[in-house]
Amino acid sequence: MDNKADPSNPVLVETIESLRDRDEDIWNDVAENLGKVNRSRPEVNVSDIERVAEDGETVVVPGKVLGSGRLTKQVDVAAFKASRGAREEISENGEFMFIRDLVEENPDGSGVRLVK
Repeated sequence: MDNKADPSNPVLVETIESLRDRDEDIWNDVAENLGKVNRSRPEVNVSDIERVAEDGETVVVPGKVLGSGRLTKQVDVAAFKASRGAREEISENGEFMFIRDLVEENPDGSGVRLVK
């Protein structure tokens, strides 16, 4: 974890630690990005997900999803945080979940695309 990251958020620390315990590269990449200081973590708009994701795909954002744009594809999105608008937009065609939930559902990370 980055020395200047926010260790006061127990959910963040627990999420990073549980991801680091996994052998899969995708979860280690997510843990590395979550371990950065808050302003260095990715912020991804819904329009960015629309542009890079395929229909029926699952993507993980190691940071925050923002609600700018439209999502017309059926995409499941996992992130550490998301704005209310982003959650509503994602839920129209897919599913929003937190990273911890995705790891429980798909521990090997197969078929998951990292978007940052």
